[in-house]
Amino acid sequence: MPPTPAPDDDVVDRLRAALPGRVETDPALLAPFTADRSGHRAAGVPLAVVHAASVEDVQAACRIASAAGVPIVTRGAGTGLSGGAIAGDGEIVLSLTGMDRILEISADNRLAVVQPGILNGRLNEVLAEHGLWWAPDPASKDISTVGGNIAMNAGGLLCAKYGVTREAVLALKVVLADGTLLSVGHRTVKGVTGYDLCALMIGSEGTLGVIVECTLKLQPVDRGATVTLGAFFDSLEAAASAASAVTRAGLVPAIMELMDQRTLEAVAAHTGQDLAGRGAYLLVQCDGADAVQTADRVADLARRAGGTVDVTTDPDEADRLVALRRAAFPSLESLGTLLVEDIAVPRSRMAEAFAAVRALEEKYGVAIPTTCHAGDGNLHPTFVYDGGAGEVPEAIWAAAGELFGTALELGGTLSGEHGIGLLKRAWLRDELGDEQFELQRRIKQVFDPAGLLNPGKVFPGPASPGTPPVG
Repeated sequence: MPPTPAPDDDVVDRLRAALPGRVETDPALLAPFTADRSGHRAAGVPLAVVHAASVEDVQAACRIASAAGVPIVTRGAGTGLSGGAIAGDGEIVLSLTGMDRILEISADNRLAVVQPGILNGRLNEVLAEHGLWWAPDPASKDISTVGGNIAMNAGGLLCAKYGVTREAVLALKVVLADGTLLSVGHRTVKGVTGYDLCALMIGSEGTLGVIVECTLKLQPVDRGATVTLGAFFDSLEAAASAASAVTRAGLVPAIMELMDQRTLEAVAAHTGQDLAGRGAYLLVQCDGADAVQTADRVADLARRAGGTVDVTTDPDEADRLVALRRAAFPSLESLGTLLVEDIAVPRSRMAEAFAAVRALEEKYGVAIPTTCHAGDGNLHPTFVYDGGAGEVPEAIWAAAGELFGTALELGGTLSGEHGIGLLKRAWLRDELGDEQFELQRRIKQVFDPAGLLNPGKVFPGPASPGTPPVG
């Protein structure tokens, strides 16, 4: 049986006694923790935020919360796009941004051991001095934490070649709801002992445990040439055809990104760049020993598909071409309130997915600018509407629901990298099926019997303003 929740004042007093100077209860300072970058906001404010500085701090907070029956929401930088780190009334926020140290860098083993609060971009700045880098590359890398990347199994521009975050993690230390410290995974390149609980923790969105230490698999810095291509097309269909041709030819660029005309129009308005009349943009970057040869073949395929192609090895020019893609989300934010979505489909069916987006625009009278990680079939349809943050109109949810259904019909998935959080939990059963859905719920119960870790996220729980009805 879950413990009976203790009075709020008692819980706060216990936290303050165990963690002096690390507990905040001022409502004005708690307000930012009720929202994340998705724009959605919980009702009310949390009970308190604990600014953890050590594993022992996390254990103490979890023991107190568990004994009192109070929910715990783990928080990194709050850059998530699914509502996974939003905290509301009666919940304790466990902030890990203060745990931001690099504990070890081993060039011999190509690994680093870090605390979860270090920023992804900052980590790579330090690793570069050792001739190493960590491959996960979400668009938010300069403002998102490594622990948050792992908790959400983040993706990014480099996934087609280097995979999602799961492929770059060797081991984790995790604190369970009752304060137990668990070590999962291995420091070795290979390790197949028992069930892979490290992989289970990656992408668990704070619902199974609190990640407090990360052993990361690193890549050597490539000393060869990096070749970047930017190609404009008259139509999205032509650009998608070029991307499919690259995959069909067996080529594996590090980056292959596709932007539709609506997104280009937003970028033009936001940045002042002259992109008038451009139907679609394909960004490709090749690295490794065969970068030049691969880029030559990609450029030829793009031109055959009707693209106007710029090719460069100049770092400044490459930054300009890549910046066009990275400007997409900030540009869309200037258009209105956003519901940023994330589906993935087989790469051969990207054109069908884009066609479905266009049909939804016409049916619902809403703009849905869409970018795509074309190397892995991960689309980001972004619904733009008028309204306050957290108050998504029913028509937008209806359109999103049809989009998710289309993704599944095409053999795809609800999320390629953003996770489920609050925003997609109503559709999770549709993808998993009844048997797997219930099995996954039981797995959560094994790790978190009282249901105190990030309640209501991933699986149905209390409603939050602006989220879809629970299915």
